[in-house]
Amino acid sequence: MERLIFKHTVPIQLRFNDFDALGHVNNSVYFSFYDLGKTFYFKEVVPGIISSNEVGVVIANIQVSFLLSVYPNENVAVQTAVTEIGNKSFKLLQQLIDVDTNEVKSICQTVMVGFDAKTKTTRPISEEWRKAITEFEDRGDLSKAV
Repeated sequence: MERLIFKHTVPIQLRFNDFDALGHVNNSVYFSFYDLGKTFYFKEVVPGIISSNEVGVVIANIQVSFLLSVYPNENVAVQTAVTEIGNKSFKLLQQLIDVDTNEVKSICQTVMVGFDAKTKTTRPISEEWRKAITEFEDRGDLSKAV
């Protein structure tokens, strides 16, 4: 299997309240880091969508693997990529890395589902999103029948 190349990286500013009594970033904080990565990914890939009232996707499933602790003064960033697009969902792969050492601190796998906020029902991923993501990732093999 070929190694995924992440085309989107967001630096993370560590804050005093991110750390717990053990002196490392608390596990619950990682979700905020990954949300920040998603926000900036979508803002760059599908311009204007974040300022809209109709974002059109919600998180259906999220799984994080914690590999290495993050300590104060480390230089970390979230990398984000879409790995697969189905009819009503797509899969995101994210990782928190130490920018100075390239060590992977944690990995996050998320399933995002198309969602109509007015009817509170799922909907197909729009062609606008599908095209924008495929072009950004520069991968014609993203679409899968789901």
